[in-house]
Amino acid sequence: MEYHRPVLLEESVEALAIKPDGIYVDVTFGGGGHSARILKELTTGKLYSFDQDSDAQEQSKRLEGPNFQFVRANFRDLKKYLRLYGVKKVDGILADLGVSSHQFDVPERGFSTRFDGPLDMRMNPDAGITAQEVLETYSEEQLHRIFGIYGEVKNAKTLARTVVEKRNRQPLETIAQFKQVISSCTPRGKENKYLAQVFQALRIEVNDEMKALEEMLEQAAEALKPGGRLSVISYHSLEDRMVKNFIAKGKFFGEVEKDLFGNEIKPLESVHRKPITPTEEELLQNSRSRSAKLRVAEKKEEREEK
Repeated sequence: MEYHRPVLLEESVEALAIKPDGIYVDVTFGGGGHSARILKELTTGKLYSFDQDSDAQEQSKRLEGPNFQFVRANFRDLKKYLRLYGVKKVDGILADLGVSSHQFDVPERGFSTRFDGPLDMRMNPDAGITAQEVLETYSEEQLHRIFGIYGEVKNAKTLARTVVEKRNRQPLETIAQFKQVISSCTPRGKENKYLAQVFQALRIEVNDEMKALEEMLEQAAEALKPGGRLSVISYHSLEDRMVKNFIAKGKFFGEVEKDLFGNEIKPLESVHRKPITPTEEELLQNSRSRSAKLRVAEKKEEREEK
C-alpha cells in the first residue's frame, strides 16, 4: 500500500520558485512526497522537514543525505528548531495540512471512521491527550463548542448532551463504541459525512491544530527572507480561512492595519488571486484531494525607513 500520495505535488513545489542553493522547510513531512520533490531541485541547498509523528521519522530515513535534515517536532516550534540548527532565514516554506493517508489507513491511530480501533487521534502518538480522554472528561459546553466550531456539526448541542449522558453508562474506548453511543444523533443516509465532521472536530481539539497553525504561520512569515515563498495546502474551511486571512491581512481576525502613510502593515503578499485546486486528473487518481486548496504568498521586501 502506498504510504501517502501527496496532493497538489507539482503545483505546491513549483510555487516555491526553488533556488538550487536555497534553504527550504517542509513543515509537514508526512510520507515525504513533497520533501522528495523539493530535494530534486536542490544542489547545494538544504531542506529541513518537520513532523511530530514517529512513523514519519521512519519514512524520512530514505531521504537521508547532506541536503536533508529531519526534525521530529510540531511545526508550531518552527522558529525554535531553525535557531537550533543555526538557520536565520529561509527561501521557502511548504505546509500540507491535515492527516496523511498513512495515518488514516492505520486503524490503531484512530483517525478513520472506516475501521474500529482506539479513540486516539494524536499526531504525536507519544504525547498529549487522546480523543477518548476528550470525550470522557470534557464538559457538555466544551464538547458543544468543539463539535460546533471545529466540526461545523449541525446538531452539536444534542451530540454533546448525548455523549455526556451516555459516557458513564457505556464504554468509550473504541471507534465502534463511540459510533454506537452517538447513533441516535447520526442522520440516516448521511452517516459518512456526519462522522467525518465529528472526527475532524475531535482531531483538531486533540492536536490543538488551530492554535498550532496560527503559531506556525506567524513564525513562517518571520523566518522567510524578503521574496521568499510560503506554499500552504488546506483541506477544510477553518484552516483555509485562517491561511487566507493571514496572507491578506497579516492577522487572523479583523481588518488589515495601516501605517501613517496608508500602507498596509502585513508581512506577506498573495501570489495568486484565487487558491489553486486539483486538476480533474488528480481528483480521479486521489479522491482525498477533492477539498484541497493551495494558497501561495511571498514575503514583502522590507520597507526602508524614510
